[in-house]
Amino acid sequence: MKAISVLGSTGSIGTQTLEIVDAFPDKFRVVALTAGQNLPLLVKQIIRHRPEIVALANESLLPELKDRLNSLSIDQRPKEFLKLTGGPDGLNEAASWNSADLVVTGIVGCAGLLPTLAAIRSGKDLALANKETLIAAGPVVLPELKKSGSRLLPADSEHSAIFQCLQGTPWAENARLSTGIPTPGLRRIQLTASGGAFRDWSTEDLKKATIKDAISHPNWSMGRKITVDSATLMNKGLEVIEAHYLFGIDYDHIEIIIHPQSIIHSMIELSDSSVLAQLGWPDMKLPILYCMSWPHRLNTPWPRLKLTEVQELSFHSPDTSKYPCMELAYSAGRSGGTMPAVLNAANEEAVGQFLNEKTHFLDIPKLIEIACEKHKNELQVNPSLDDILSVDKWARQIVSEQVKKLLF
Repeated sequence: MKAISVLGSTGSIGTQTLEIVDAFPDKFRVVALTAGQNLPLLVKQIIRHRPEIVALANESLLPELKDRLNSLSIDQRPKEFLKLTGGPDGLNEAASWNSADLVVTGIVGCAGLLPTLAAIRSGKDLALANKETLIAAGPVVLPELKKSGSRLLPADSEHSAIFQCLQGTPWAENARLSTGIPTPGLRRIQLTASGGAFRDWSTEDLKKATIKDAISHPNWSMGRKITVDSATLMNKGLEVIEAHYLFGIDYDHIEIIIHPQSIIHSMIELSDSSVLAQLGWPDMKLPILYCMSWPHRLNTPWPRLKLTEVQELSFHSPDTSKYPCMELAYSAGRSGGTMPAVLNAANEEAVGQFLNEKTHFLDIPKLIEIACEKHKNELQVNPSLDDILSVDKWARQIVSEQVKKLLF
């Protein structure tokens, strides 16, 4: 039985991970949970899964959590030895909890970076759903992985598809992701994108885009921030950078393709011209489960893919004028060093401002570009963790200040 630590247990990735644990109680058990501020759901998770440690990102909510647990009936109360903690140190402790075999990193944004690094430094294997770990801090994370021997298993659908397609190739014989070493035999990666909420909108119509429009994904059920990223196609741009670090392939050989049906989750082309694809219904539980069970496959009761029901699979190139965030991501990735961290932080802040109704959807790429342009002369090629955290804070501030100029 594999012991699991779930970072961000009340979010989309976390709740789906716990659904998998419920479905396979003889395969997985939960030993650690971390959450933000959704205490009602967290309490239910504690009752159901009986973890050994629970950490709150917002440490000030610990007294309320203790009160909620103490008010439970005797049969519902958690184990007496349950450790309750909070703040950055608490999250790091849960991420590196001694009895955990695998850490599922479901914390959204750069907030998940430090706990993920704590897990790596403690030698844990990770199911990586937090893109920012590699995007913002790839130059820092790769050496830590080599030092600790931790394995990074991709839990998002696209990189999981690539990972699955690579099984059985020469690369798989000594498989270790995120070494920065080119993957043997891999010629090209094709990342498929649904096109997001606005895939059928014209560029002109985007001027009328609202928050409600942007968070209405046609295929996937995800959090608000990642759904907006899908609408701008920044999610795919970030995945390009992540694929570069995961599989050691250069940016000229990573391609984005619009695939509206979201049935093919990504493809690889090998040196002999063979193209391999991974297919399935749009469901995040499958890539999460594969991380949790790897290198094994578990029998699931989930609906089976029937191509006769799908009938049509279509593909086209993305419109760069409609999706400027995509080119911003390629440019930041090629610049390397601290530029991807600036891109990521600026995007998080710009999307946050949009979701808080402080700016318009079309302002998101403009704000990101301003931050990246301002950083060009300050780019650090071989950054430390402190450098990454510093430029992250700086980029958010630049975007925030620029939004104030737009408002006033």
